Amino acid sequence: MDTWEDDPADQRTCLICGDRATGLHYGIISCEGCKGFFKRSICNKRVYRCSRDKNCEMSRKQRNRCQYCRLLKCLQMGMNRKAIREDGMPGGRNKSIGPVQITEEEIERIMSGQEFKEDAPEHTWGNNGDSDHSSPSNGASEGNQPSPASTLSSNRSVEMNGYTAALRDQYINTSMSTHYQLLPHLFSYAAQSGLLAPQPRSLYPQSHPLVLQLVAAEDLAPLATPMLIEDGYKVTQVELFALLCRLADELLFRQISWIKKLPFFCELSIEDYTCLLSSTWQELILLSCLTIYSSQIFGDLANVTAKYTPSDDELQGFSEDGMEVMERLIYLFRKFHQLKISNEEYACMKAINFLNQDIRGLSNISQLEQLNKRYWYVCQDYTEYKYPHQPKRFPEIMMCLPEIRCIAGKLVNVPLEQLPLLFKAVLHSCKSSLTSYRTGPSPCVTTSSGN
Repeated sequence: MDTWEDDPADQRTCLICGDRATGLHYGIISCEGCKGFFKRSICNKRVYRCSRDKNCEMSRKQRNRCQYCRLLKCLQMGMNRKAIREDGMPGGRNKSIGPVQITEEEIERIMSGQEFKEDAPEHTWGNNGDSDHSSPSNGASEGNQPSPASTLSSNRSVEMNGYTAALRDQYINTSMSTHYQLLPHLFSYAAQSGLLAPQPRSLYPQSHPLVLQLVAAEDLAPLATPMLIEDGYKVTQVELFALLCRLADELLFRQISWIKKLPFFCELSIEDYTCLLSSTWQELILLSCLTIYSSQIFGDLANVTAKYTPSDDELQGFSEDGMEVMERLIYLFRKFHQLKISNEEYACMKAINFLNQDIRGLSNISQLEQLNKRYWYVCQDYTEYKYPHQPKRFPEIMMCLPEIRCIAGKLVNVPLEQLPLLFKAVLHSCKSSLTSYRTGPSPCVTTSSGN
């Protein structure tokens, strides 16, 4: 593709998101991010969803909040899907192919996935393995279908003749391959669709040590920040905000320590780790609060917030952003309560979310993508082995990741002075839900001692 990345005289902007364009990609002037997103979406036959009115803002900061609207704008602006090489390799199939104008009906067929179904053979072997792992800063997906590096890309794939085992073995057990573009993502469609009863199987031998290494990197000790308070004491807004800041400090420090213990720590540069942490720390903290530290957050911290009484002005000034974050957090809490994520699943989810190769400023993107796929397959393997009678468990777990990214992305828009009220409302509602669930098992994170 023609590029002008180093030409200061031609600083054009991407027609999709307004970021700095790097050349003519698939027929139109666009940036590297939108070029890669369009290629992955078409090659991997992605079908996204928009949780709003299908008219989300597209800017450098907002472009990944809604994958549906981003792909829609790519098509509307004339990005040519026929210019993408069929083998998934870099470079256009025909550099003379320019932008195209397609009808609304054609766009709808692409967005709904109908075109992919029409083009698919009788047995669809999935996609080319490229991934689109999103984050709030560059991929929070507002209710969208999650992406394959971080979430389930398509359940049209079929596991046949042990091919999945060989594929997982490549990512889990061997050195990194440069030919990952040509490998499909395979899932047990028959088991997920209920066509066949789940068959007990053993865990792939490479998965177990990798899972244990991830769990060993976690600090599972209770949080040290004091969250006890005397009976009758009235907590002020300033005091609750200070407590939330201390908790955030401790949780962030634990994420930094976690990175240094990761089994793949030596495989990436310090600069890349710094870039990854600066973009995902809110997501990591939120995920840990919903899982391994949930008993303290929804127990001790909830008791503290219960002693805080907001003023009428605080209640009346609560923002729309705050309301949306509150609703999403409560929904996500109930989902995690239902799933009862094990420590092993949590450790895999965290690694998958952290290894986000779409974050701007990274130097070793291909290595990140390979690592992400490795733990994607490890998590799928472990979950399917440990919960054979829950065939939809793995995709449901992965579907939580885009929601976490979306919430983390929206949380930055909530004014700081509204955080005490936000946490009080969320924890009160979630604790009330726990009380109504007390007749069932504990909602806290479980170990994997049984199915």
